[in-house]
Order: sequence, then C-alpha cells, then structure tokens
Amino acid sequence: MESVDTQPDAHLVEKPLKQETLFEGSFLRARRDTVLLPNGHTSTREYIVHPGAVVVVPMLDDGRVLMVRQYRYPIGRVMLEFPAGKLDPGEDPLECGQRELLEETGYNGGEWAHAGAMHVAIAYSTEIIHIFFARGLVAGQARTDADEFVDLHPMAVEDLYAACRDGEVTDSKTLACTLWLRNVLSGAWELTWKPAS
Repeated sequence: MESVDTQPDAHLVEKPLKQETLFEGSFLRARRDTVLLPNGHTSTREYIVHPGAVVVVPMLDDGRVLMVRQYRYPIGRVMLEFPAGKLDPGEDPLECGQRELLEETGYNGGEWAHAGAMHVAIAYSTEIIHIFFARGLVAGQARTDADEFVDLHPMAVEDLYAACRDGEVTDSKTLACTLWLRNVLSGAWELTWKPAS
C-alpha cells in the first residue's frame, strides 16, 4: 500500500525562527521575521500585520450599485470604491459590514450574503477582506467618523464595468468585487441570502 503524503506543500513552507516588531501604531504593525527556508537556509520577511476588513457590494432596487468616492491619502487621490472598513477587535465580519455600510452611506441592508474573502497584498500584509453583498437597501443618515469624508456615487453596473476596464477604478477590492458582481448577476455564481439580524 502506498503512503499518503499528508503535507503535500511541506517543500514550500517557511518556518519562523525569530520575530521582531519594527513599528506599532494604533492601526498597523510592521514586523520582520527570520525564517527557515525549505532548503535549510534562512532569510527575512518584512510585512504589515493588519486586523482585517470588510467590503460591501450594495445593490440598489433600481439595478444600480452604491459606490463611494473618498480621498485616499497614501496615494494622494480620490478613489471610486465599494464601501469598506476595518474590523474592530473580536468583531464579526457581517456586523462590521452592516456597521460600515450604515456609517459610510446611511443605508441599511435588508438581506445580506457572504461572497468570500480575499487577501489584498500577500507578499507584505496579513490583511484579509471579507466580501458581502447587501440588497433591500433602506436609506438613512450616514454616520461617518469625524476624520472621514465620503461622497455617495450610485452607478449603473455597466458603467462600473467600463470604469474598471478603462482604469478609472484601480482599487483591488473593488475590482475583485466587480468580478463577483458580474458572475452573480449572470447566474454563474450563487449567493445565499439571509435577512439582516
């Protein structure tokens, strides 16, 4: 009887030997780890420790999606994107998505569906973003943070596709969510919808 390899990726795995914190801020940490490589040598890996986040694809009853426009300081420009925000310590991703949608747009979703998750920058960050869809939206009052300035931008789906194609949308989470949106609307990918709790 042949033996079954229980660790088929063992020849690729790096093992941490030493961990060093380079920077610790209120939101992010930078680390440098010394790792043992699969060939027995050592190397270093520098990366950002991120608490994780949620992005929401809000689907309006008229067939449009609700986008936001906001200035993103690290790249020095206003970006068109889906509403999103970071997870608070111990926060459930769905609750975070519901909170962020309300805070940034003033809308509550009547039904929610978890689409999946994505790793944003696998070479240098631990960040994972949970993707949710919301429909049955009910308008209310936005509750942005004191240092957050956001414009609402309802958009036809075809216009969103064109903005992605033409380079007007370059935000990675929005590009990934647009792929999800296209496949959900075509029926190729199914979502399981649940009423908001």
